[in-house]
Amino acid sequence: MLDAFLDAVLDSLKILPFLFVTYLVMEYLESHTEDHVRDIVKRAGWMGPFWGSLLGAVPQCGFSAAASNLYAGRAISLGTLIAIFLSTSDEMLPIMISEAVPFSRMMKILLVKLMIGMITGFVIDGICHLLSSRKTGQADDGEDFLIERLCEKEHCHCESGSIVVSALKHTGNIILFVFLITIVLNVAFLFLGEERITALVGSRPITGLFFSALIGLIPNCGASVLLTQMYLHGVLPASHLIAGLLDGAGVGVLILFRVNLDWKENLRITVLLYILAVLFGLLIYGLGISF
Repeated sequence: MLDAFLDAVLDSLKILPFLFVTYLVMEYLESHTEDHVRDIVKRAGWMGPFWGSLLGAVPQCGFSAAASNLYAGRAISLGTLIAIFLSTSDEMLPIMISEAVPFSRMMKILLVKLMIGMITGFVIDGICHLLSSRKTGQADDGEDFLIERLCEKEHCHCESGSIVVSALKHTGNIILFVFLITIVLNVAFLFLGEERITALVGSRPITGLFFSALIGLIPNCGASVLLTQMYLHGVLPASHLIAGLLDGAGVGVLILFRVNLDWKENLRITVLLYILAVLFGLLIYGLGISF
């Protein structure tokens, strides 16, 4: 038990500086590009799923929350919202960067999520266009004001006025998750053995995939940290990781329930996200794709 604890401490300390640098870069990019990114998505029109999935793949912690606000004001289409949610990876990329995962491996995962988000977004918008003539793509002035106010209020990082302080706080929160999850995994490996744990997941691959997608829906950064750590430790295969990350839009879904008044629509969107995550996860598993 002591070895499991010490290993978790050492593993966390090893990635701490890399995690901080990654979040510092993310905070800088977000503080300088947030309004511009939001404007691109709002003005994208029928190309919304393209830009939404592309920009959603960029590690910006508040983008999925901003997308929920934009959709609540009908500034973006449902397809664009889904494209953003599916391509967003929450904390996966910072964890993988800090763990020195090969660049090609990270890019394959991001590219798969990006393409799934983009294609799905266009399909959903096409279906919505056929089923409804309701106009989307522009919000009136009142809605635009609501969007701006809520985006500021729901911004995921601390409004400290300093990107260094924000990066430190974000790093502290995530490193705590990493530390706790690593302890749990180390203890599990200690008492059960890595081969037995892997065999348990492998013996129930379909059930495990459904469960991974369910974990992804948890509106907390800890969900993507857990999925990524389990994948890097060889517990989860690529299909299960993708399933969990596809519907793992961070706090985006939670914000959607807060800002969009139609809770039934919010529930349908959440169920749709889960179904899509499971279906694409099953497809990747069936094709035997690994990263």
